[in-house]
Amino acid sequence: MKVKSILISQPKPAEGEKSPYLELAKKLNLKVDFRPFITIDPIPAKEFKSQKTNLLDFTAIILNSRNAVDNFFRLCGEVKIEMPPETKYFCINEGTANYLQKYIQVRKRKVFHGKGTETDLLDVIKNHPGEKYLFPCSNVRKDVIPAFMAKKKFAFKEAIIYNTNSADLSDLSDVKYDILVFFSPVDIKSLFDNFPHFEQDNTRIAAFGAATGKAIEDAKLLTNIIAPTKEAPSMVMALEQYIIKANKG
Repeated sequence: MKVKSILISQPKPAEGEKSPYLELAKKLNLKVDFRPFITIDPIPAKEFKSQKTNLLDFTAIILNSRNAVDNFFRLCGEVKIEMPPETKYFCINEGTANYLQKYIQVRKRKVFHGKGTETDLLDVIKNHPGEKYLFPCSNVRKDVIPAFMAKKKFAFKEAIIYNTNSADLSDLSDVKYDILVFFSPVDIKSLFDNFPHFEQDNTRIAAFGAATGKAIEDAKLLTNIIAPTKEAPSMVMALEQYIIKANKG
């Protein structure tokens, strides 16, 4: 079946911001909508203090998303501290590392990054065994980083600084798309929290990452498009390859 419409389960790009999904829509004459399936709810400083974590005790910060970056520096502001210039930042990918520029002068800081997966990032972290690591994260996170740090016996602590919850998607109840694109297991939880009787029918589902694919499988749904792969290292590339093939003729 041909593809004419796609729903991306991420926030809509800001006005004037370049988006590879919008470029794909223009290239292949598609309707592309954006709608986050989750909400990010910051944990206020007063509640954070109950975790008995002093941010200045740590020499290295692990940041696995832009949400983590935003909420870490929000929290620094709320508790009225500024991280020392020698603090090291270990980011999940180059995009997240570059995003730090919103808060610090990256060129004057020690910033390291992986290639997009926790495994890549940990390959970088293992070369810095002497740091005291803080992992500011969501209430929903994978065990990969904490398990690695415990195995290596690195000085490490995680701190929950924001909650990830299902968004209200009731306005989508009568809206159908040819492809739904998901990026995390929490997106799948939100889908069924909002639509407990969801049936896939002719809708194609795209999954980014093995954990998302597993959540889709556990929900008894079929994953039609997978990224990253060797042939399609990005979700945009995976979508383009699938759609060109589906829309032939």
